[in-house]
Amino acid sequence: MTSPVFGNADASYQAAGGLDGLRRLVDDFYDIMDQDPAAQAVRRMHGADLSLSRDKLTCFLSGWLGGPKLFAERYGPIGIPSFHAQWPMSEEHARIWLDCMAQAIARQDYSAAFAEYLLTQLRVPAQRIVQASRARHGH
Repeated sequence: MTSPVFGNADASYQAAGGLDGLRRLVDDFYDIMDQDPAAQAVRRMHGADLSLSRDKLTCFLSGWLGGPKLFAERYGPIGIPSFHAQWPMSEEHARIWLDCMAQAIARQDYSAAFAEYLLTQLRVPAQRIVQASRARHGH
């Protein structure tokens, strides 16, 4: 049996454990952000209650990984850089976000290949947000 090619159809969504798997990943991600003193610069961008952030990120990842496009159903069209317009994101913020995500991914029972793929893919929107912030805010 050949292993699925991540990025084709819903292979990545399935590799992440579907919606339940993504919920676990996102819950771990925000738990880490909540508890890690090094992540406070990014944690402060969120409200005290993380339930909406958790749902939005789970819904986004679902569609982004080839699963159901839940974000559009619940929240309307996605424009990642514009979504972040109110929170300018620096290289440092992106690094913290990706670091929390790397720790969260490490807590899942993903294959090493998928864990590596997922983190590599997540660097793309993270960098786009930083670049959009820089263009918008002149940093």
